[in-house]
Amino acid sequence: MLAWTWRFEKADGTEVQPAVAPEEFTTQGDAESWIGEHWKELLAGGADQVRLFEDGTEIYGPMSLHAEE
Repeated sequence: MLAWTWRFEKADGTEVQPAVAPEEFTTQGDAESWIGEHWKELLAGGADQVRLFEDGTEIYGPMSLHAEE
């Protein structure tokens, strides 16, 4: 089974511990829905951006958690 996971980072790419404990997701859609539900808490907890991985391979990122102005 494929595992989709998020990496949480500061703006400079340094990995940080997320404010909300993530899980391993079985689909990209589930992973993206989760980030959509929790991005504000993650941002408040010190993460500036995220990267999405499928079984250890980066799919995309960095994606900012800051709202566009």
